[in-house]
Amino acid sequence: MSRISFPGFDDLDIAELSARAGAKWARAVDEGLLPAWVADMDFPVAPVIRSALHEQIETDLGYPNWVHGTPLREEFAARMRDRYGWEPDPGSVREQTDLIQALQLILHLSTRRGDSVVVQTPNYPPFLASIRRMGLQQLDFPFVDRGDGWVLDMEAFEQRVARHRPRVLVLVNPHNPTGRVHTRAELEQIADIAERFDLLVVSDEIHAELVYEPHVHIPFASLGPDAAKRTVTITSAGKSFNLAGLRCAVVHYGSERLLRRRDAEPFDLYGAVSVPGVIATLAAWRHGDAWQRDLMQVLERNRRHVDAVLRERIPAARHHLPEGTYLTWIDAGPLGFDDPVERVRERGGILVEGGLRFGSGCRNYVRINFATSAELLDMILEGVTSALGSGADVPAAPFAVPRAR
Repeated sequence: MSRISFPGFDDLDIAELSARAGAKWARAVDEGLLPAWVADMDFPVAPVIRSALHEQIETDLGYPNWVHGTPLREEFAARMRDRYGWEPDPGSVREQTDLIQALQLILHLSTRRGDSVVVQTPNYPPFLASIRRMGLQQLDFPFVDRGDGWVLDMEAFEQRVARHRPRVLVLVNPHNPTGRVHTRAELEQIADIAERFDLLVVSDEIHAELVYEPHVHIPFASLGPDAAKRTVTITSAGKSFNLAGLRCAVVHYGSERLLRRRDAEPFDLYGAVSVPGVIATLAAWRHGDAWQRDLMQVLERNRRHVDAVLRERIPAARHHLPEGTYLTWIDAGPLGFDDPVERVRERGGILVEGGLRFGSGCRNYVRINFATSAELLDMILEGVTSALGSGADVPAAPFAVPRAR
């Protein structure tokens, strides 16, 4: 079946990608594999962002004049208002280098060792590792497969909250890795439980701009006055514009008490964002909408292609069309392999994510990143489905590419 081609997104050169020094390609190529693992896109930097960075580099890389915070505070508030009808106070926005640091800081300020933190599972492995390494107790808020999609087990959530009385809920919406975009009814149910049990909600909304129609993103803090007061929203342009390496995120504190605690700490104790990170984010949010609309057409095509191929070639594996993100979460348990991630590596030649790093009960799961060209996506799907389908008894040949590094 023919697919629409998108210039700037589908004309990727494998040799050029293989020469990249970033983790996604470098780690895969070193093992002779194609990458479909870490949540970086393969697409080039948006032209408006590249131009803004070039201009800044050519003129000034000295100390920034951010006496009262970066321009991201006002820009974030404006973007939330224009896109979602939520009007956060710019004065309650702070900058951090990335979401992992932001989460660790918030947990540091709001918990003590031994406290419980409830988190959706499966989940982003660095979040789970942060909870564990900070001496906190993880309570699972599990997704279950009800046949037509991944659904949060609200009953288990409320029972565990009532029993263990956690201090914090870490909410990831849109969700990595399932691709779920929570409905207003789901979020309101979570908000009701958070209010009754006095939970601080850390809402990771970094994939908010990667949502497919008819689904819509609803900021948790926009649900009402109580939700607004107990929510810390963390986000970045890192996923929606592929800027993770520039290390720039924003945090909105709904809790005035928590913000005062944060601001009472020594300035720069938790690092500071860089000029290039701020410039790139401003360019993305102010001038990147046209590029992002093209991106979403590519991702819409790709998610449907992944869904169709998986259903045709490995129908026993369970997965659902993602509602957001550029990630597909596959339950390979019915296929009977001990370690499907390793099998895809050895017999398909593809580096994917999955397994127990995403939480208990995830050993038989595989995550595929489909933010790449049509050609590369076909190669990835061929490797994954040949490894997990029948007759895959011979290890794949190493991925051969020019090593121009």
